[in-house]
Amino acid sequence: MLDTESQILKDILISEELCTEDQLKEVEEEQTRNGKPFKEVLIDFGLLTEKDILEAIGRNLMLETISISADFQASDEVIKMVPPDTARMLGVFPVSFDGSTLVVALRSPLNYQVIDELRFVVGTDVVQVLAPEEQIEKAIEKYYPLDVTVSMQEMLAEMDVAHTKKMAEEEATGAESTESLEKRANEAPIIKFVDAVIYQAIKDKASDVHFEPFEKEFKIRCRVDGALYELPPPPKNLAIPVISRVKLMSQMNISERRKPQDGRIQTKVGSRPVDLRVSTLPTQFGESCVLRILDRSVVNLDLDSLGINEQNLAKVRDMLLLPNGIMVVTGPTGSGKTTTLYSALKEINKVEDKILTAEDPVEYDLEGIIQLPINDSIGMTFGRALRAFLRQDPDIIMLGEIRDLDSARMAIEASLTGHFVFSTLHTNDSAGTVTRFVDMGVEPYLIASSLVGVVGQRLIRRICPKCKTGFVPTDDDLWLLGLERAEVGDRKFYYGKGCDYCNKTGYKGRKALTEVLVMNPEINELVIQNSPTVIIRDKARAQGMKTMREDGLHAILDGETTMEEVLKYT
Repeated sequence: MLDTESQILKDILISEELCTEDQLKEVEEEQTRNGKPFKEVLIDFGLLTEKDILEAIGRNLMLETISISADFQASDEVIKMVPPDTARMLGVFPVSFDGSTLVVALRSPLNYQVIDELRFVVGTDVVQVLAPEEQIEKAIEKYYPLDVTVSMQEMLAEMDVAHTKKMAEEEATGAESTESLEKRANEAPIIKFVDAVIYQAIKDKASDVHFEPFEKEFKIRCRVDGALYELPPPPKNLAIPVISRVKLMSQMNISERRKPQDGRIQTKVGSRPVDLRVSTLPTQFGESCVLRILDRSVVNLDLDSLGINEQNLAKVRDMLLLPNGIMVVTGPTGSGKTTTLYSALKEINKVEDKILTAEDPVEYDLEGIIQLPINDSIGMTFGRALRAFLRQDPDIIMLGEIRDLDSARMAIEASLTGHFVFSTLHTNDSAGTVTRFVDMGVEPYLIASSLVGVVGQRLIRRICPKCKTGFVPTDDDLWLLGLERAEVGDRKFYYGKGCDYCNKTGYKGRKALTEVLVMNPEINELVIQNSPTVIIRDKARAQGMKTMREDGLHAILDGETTMEEVLKYT
């Protein structure tokens, strides 16, 4: 189902006769499948250009279209009318002011609520003009640059010395009341600083933000493409108010600092909804707080976009067509297992099949799929959820994780009674999954009769396309990778020098390295004989399975990643 803005755009395009109902239905299905904005899918399909879309909106709503080119000059007076955090979070750029009416361009021109919010903030009448989204983004970045260091300096400047001294005394004596904590967490400078950190993390497409208090410092780090980088550290005495602010936003108990807590923040960047899962942990020097960023527009839930090689992707798709059995995706935490499962579910999500999922937590809402959050504190475990599922007449079941013998046996029972079950497991490689099941206490003959395949997975960083540089590998490099000079020939290896586009890291984006173990009579025989992992792996390789290391070597030779990444993760 389309969101309000996409539905308005769809109605406009039909009334303007720019697209047919059938074309827009295809666009809607693709948008539901991959999570991209409706407008982007229209452009990707080649049905319309952004100029066509803007002109159609302009004709329909009687709005003027302008160009905010690189040489466009906005006056300081107009820029100051919209606060920086408002401009960034709502996606608003002020163009001009005639004394009574402010003219603005919106990143999301069909989001009418933004205009209402803006009228309230600036206290004048506001009218809208249209401009290309990219031009608006560049103008906002030019006139409202975000610098967390500057935000922090502004925040400190707004706090008087006496108040900071009082904070330090309360912290030293432990005499803080809930009211005092709440008051400090709701101060404008603290709010501004936390919002700036979250906005920067979302803008950098970070997956997590870590607020970490130590004995003499307070660190803030963001995880981008699997690697952590540090933001400018704020003073140590701001750890409690900043973390209290995050706890307030996620509706946690701010006076409870002795037990771990979990919460959730739902916010918007422009018109884009972003979900933040929050976790706190009491440590020796105060509470550590981690925000997991779930941004649907960053994660593309499409099997083709995961970077899985064609041979393995074909094997996965063959497994998805089976009527029953268990398909397991395995790998360490943060290896993209859940994203692979979601993408597989989206691919087979059809009206004629009932799909149920049990997840801890539910990370993304999938249209047409019934999703159940696991809650161990009230006894809603994976095993109990699966028992309940079997009474709900499902066709396909997804278990977020097989954690113990109970959930493993229930998954096997479900598969043997005609259901297809997806799940994840923590093992080093695909062949190790069988041994892990046996270690849990599952009988080998049950594994052989229910398991249809295992996808082993790791995520590696892609080389930044802007600063990609070639070099000839040395003999030592080839020795480390187990390659012969003849296998490489005159092909170059690549690395990223580091540039502004990739934040000086040399990497931008990630791809999956996979190995797919497809069960067959010969491998099932080895399973029943309780053969060791190495025997099962060797048999699978003899039958054509490519290991993750071999997949990584192809990625190096194709110039997609570096040898350091492959050696680190495989």
